[in-house]
Amino acid sequence: MFLLRLLLRNAFRHKLRTLLTMVGFVVAVAAFGLLRTVLDAWYAGVESSSSARLVVRSATSLTVPLPLAYAERLRGVEGVTRVSWSNWFGGLYREREFFPQFGVDATSYLALYPEFVLSPDELAAWQRDRKGAVVGRKLADKYGWQLGDTIPLKSGIYPGDWAFTLRGIYEGAQPDTDTSTMLFHWAYLNETIRAGRRSGGNFVGVYILGIDDPANAALISARVDQTFANSPAETKTETEQAFQLGFVSMSESILLALNAVSGIVIVIILAVMANTMAMTARERIAEYATLKALGFRPRFLAALLIGEGLLIAGLGGLGGIAVTLPTVAALAQSFGGLFPVFRASELTLVLQAAAAIAVGLVAAAWPAWMASRVQVAAGLRNIA
Repeated sequence: MFLLRLLLRNAFRHKLRTLLTMVGFVVAVAAFGLLRTVLDAWYAGVESSSSARLVVRSATSLTVPLPLAYAERLRGVEGVTRVSWSNWFGGLYREREFFPQFGVDATSYLALYPEFVLSPDELAAWQRDRKGAVVGRKLADKYGWQLGDTIPLKSGIYPGDWAFTLRGIYEGAQPDTDTSTMLFHWAYLNETIRAGRRSGGNFVGVYILGIDDPANAALISARVDQTFANSPAETKTETEQAFQLGFVSMSESILLALNAVSGIVIVIILAVMANTMAMTARERIAEYATLKALGFRPRFLAALLIGEGLLIAGLGGLGGIAVTLPTVAALAQSFGGLFPVFRASELTLVLQAAAAIAVGLVAAAWPAWMASRVQVAAGLRNIA
């Protein structure tokens, strides 16, 4: 307790300087946390991907559909336990608001995604309604939707006015589960396309496969692609994680820049903190010489400065973490369309705390070493 009081009195001897240093620390740690949160949000789809799912798409392009007839052949591939499919819809709600929508096979799709938790009654109601849809909890809360509401959409891919009835709201099994997606019947989409005699009937965007052993994902992927080799619609099969990484890689330059900036922020506050501790050490040379003359060991003097640095850094780090949490919660409302999952993870908070401690230690290390080497005679000359 005595040591803590001593450190507090020393740290706040120059209140304005210490407070300004702590404010800079709070801003830096909060900025670091926000940048890490954005990076986590960018990789959220990758992190939540299952190693037991494969995605089969056209080898030519993701925009080229695959025949529905492939489903039966996929079921016969060794190692494949489940087969489902989906189509990207690309619709706008109220003609200007976007969120992901997929036409899926209602009888098999959710069985591959146990992280989407839908009650049996709502699942049954959705499967009975040809124009029914289910949405994630985040999406329902954003627009205030209730069961039975009509959701009108306009798609640039599939022209016309589309209206779906909300039959279910799924929850996420984990806090980082994406619950901002809408699912509806692929069969309804296919019937409408065929009735309008537009091209594209009996085609799907991608197939999703459940496999028996994630360790054999590469082998099973090769078997699938070999099955459709030299066909008019060859396939490219990859793990769900690799599929998601393909989208993330399109923004690789941005991600590298964010990583670099998050590091630069810490370096800047390290320089500020080091300057503060160096000034502190220079101002107290006479005090350190006096303490040495009284018999205090050099390591005690070093511990005083290191403790003071850790105290300032710790308080600033706690302040930065405290600012990060409500800021991320507020930004989640704005970034909901861009980042389905936007939250400060436990790892981000740990990294913020670790960065604060590291900066405190490094910034105080050199001044502490210099204080421990103060010569008594030289130091006492500084006494006015």
